Amino acid sequence: MDNTTHNTLVNFIWNIADDVLRDVYVRGKYRDVILPMTVLRRLDSLLEPTKDVVLERHQWLNDNKIFSQAAALQKASGQPFYNTSKFTLKKLLDQPSQIRENFEVYLDGYSENVQEIIRKFKLRNQIETLHEADRIFLLIEKFTAKTIHLGPEPIKTAEGKILHHGLTNLGMGYVFEELIRRFNEDNNEEAGEHFTPREIIELMGQLIFHPIEGQIQSTTYLVYDPACGSGGMLTEAEQVLQELSEKLKKKVRLELYGQEVNPETFAICQSDMLIKERDPGNIKYGSTISQDGHQATRFDFMLSNPPYGKSWSGDEKAIRNSKKEITDDRFKVGVPRTSDGQLLFLLNMIAKMKHDTPLGSRIATVHNGSALFTGDAGGGESEIRRHIIENDYLECIIGLPENMFYNTGISTYIWVLTNRKAASRKGKIQLIDASEWFVKLRKNLGKKNCEFRAEHIAQIMGEYEHFEDTEHSRIFDNEDFGYRKITVDRPLRLAVKLDAERLALPEVKDWASALTSLFGKDVTLLDFNAFKKKWEAYLKANKIKQTAKDAKALYDALTERDPAAAMVADKDGNAAADTELRDTENVPLKEDPEVFLDREVIPYVPDAWIDEEKTVVGYEISFTKVFYKYQPPRPLEEILRDIAALEAETDGLLHAIAEDSL
Repeated sequence: MDNTTHNTLVNFIWNIADDVLRDVYVRGKYRDVILPMTVLRRLDSLLEPTKDVVLERHQWLNDNKIFSQAAALQKASGQPFYNTSKFTLKKLLDQPSQIRENFEVYLDGYSENVQEIIRKFKLRNQIETLHEADRIFLLIEKFTAKTIHLGPEPIKTAEGKILHHGLTNLGMGYVFEELIRRFNEDNNEEAGEHFTPREIIELMGQLIFHPIEGQIQSTTYLVYDPACGSGGMLTEAEQVLQELSEKLKKKVRLELYGQEVNPETFAICQSDMLIKERDPGNIKYGSTISQDGHQATRFDFMLSNPPYGKSWSGDEKAIRNSKKEITDDRFKVGVPRTSDGQLLFLLNMIAKMKHDTPLGSRIATVHNGSALFTGDAGGGESEIRRHIIENDYLECIIGLPENMFYNTGISTYIWVLTNRKAASRKGKIQLIDASEWFVKLRKNLGKKNCEFRAEHIAQIMGEYEHFEDTEHSRIFDNEDFGYRKITVDRPLRLAVKLDAERLALPEVKDWASALTSLFGKDVTLLDFNAFKKKWEAYLKANKIKQTAKDAKALYDALTERDPAAAMVADKDGNAAADTELRDTENVPLKEDPEVFLDREVIPYVPDAWIDEEKTVVGYEISFTKVFYKYQPPRPLEEILRDIAALEAETDGLLHAIAEDSL
């Protein structure tokens, strides 16, 4: 479908909202009618050629009391859906006075798989409002006008001239998504929440298919998107593999699977599957995190643009018990903070990898920068990265230009994962900086102000395939992104103060006489261990019992930290750590922590040591640091000239304001 045809269709449907729904709905509610009607018109167009055959078959099945009719009626319609009412949308216009009743009969006539779509759109909820405003007839009249054509076959004159080109399934998907984008943008909503720019999906498709094209067989592969929105990513992935299979002369088929939590976009995705003669049952409704719709299925290829920066607190009870223990095997590795669930979608896909096939599974998923580095060692995000990297799943990360997506202007990254790395990539991770490869759009689409062209995708794929260190590509060992978070302790040094003020404290006064007789008054003792030993010997000799709580209160009252004091020993005779002097350091996995300590710490604090029991391994990917380019400061003379010019301009403005006020 060319751009002219696409824009004509979208503009026509968009204008129906203003022509028919103005003064009946507020603008924010137009979509509740326009989107389901667009779907119905497409389905209706597909069913029109076989309408009479379906009605005859339905009558015959009823006459013969055959109640299980779905398979026979699907065969009669030539589609995986059907409508047993006597109406098409056009025929509804033949009886204007009965338009509401007949429209309801028409809706009721659809097969159950379409009924599910109608329910999720909540279209029946709109009928009363449309009827009261006398708009049902006008709405259907607009959608069936001769100036619009949503059918798959072209419309021609008797002489063979094409009046309207046929609309392919892919083209219909583009129409859906452009309408969603416009409605969201018009309502100041997140314009890209339910779909991803096509050129990004094209790149993701190439990243998961092209590297293993030599292993592609004439068979059926399963493709999955756990946050599928209106299905655009699945559709485009299918297109990429179709083109590849034609080039390879392979007979490849894809089965498309997905899950979507938004009812409206779920309905659009299901209708898209129906239109493409796919099984809409493969698209599940509900939260992927708390209601896994494909629990037992494993997939060959997975693509996703999950929501980032979105809370998953509503799903938490489904994957954690009352003791906060993780009960869902997909997330046993760890979970991120509840304010951002994007990495849960990635863990979900990893859990659905195939491990018993030569091809294994390949994943391409989009994340923002927080997935690269958020979270301390031992925390959920770091543990997820650790799981991915230590299992050697992470193959490549591509940094994208800012403002590539409709709903965010921040930096975004494509992660490529597989459990079947090529030999040359084992134990390696490639980072590709594509942030400077783009062209500006003439008009912003939401926050999207730039795009990839074919040559940019080719550049990225070239860097990926060459797998070499270049200006825009860097190759690292897996361990380069890991570190040990070590705890550096220093000894506790306590001085004991036996002055009048301390001896009068409530915790001490009952023991003051004994203390002064043993140690004297107004003294400072620099060896706490010797003080404690002598005091405990006194208590034992006099058969005096002092509880551990009272002993601690006494010691706390009499002591203070003093760098000149001797080190305090713990119960095993080792130096006790001073928690107030405790520090942590991140040491690269490739470096011996003791070597780091000797070089970076001991020269400044010779009595420091590492508490090995507290060492935690973490992982983070400092993408920006890898590709940082030093920008020298502007020359001082240039800065001074700019300041002088601003001062002169400001003086001129002040003079003008003064003259105007006189």
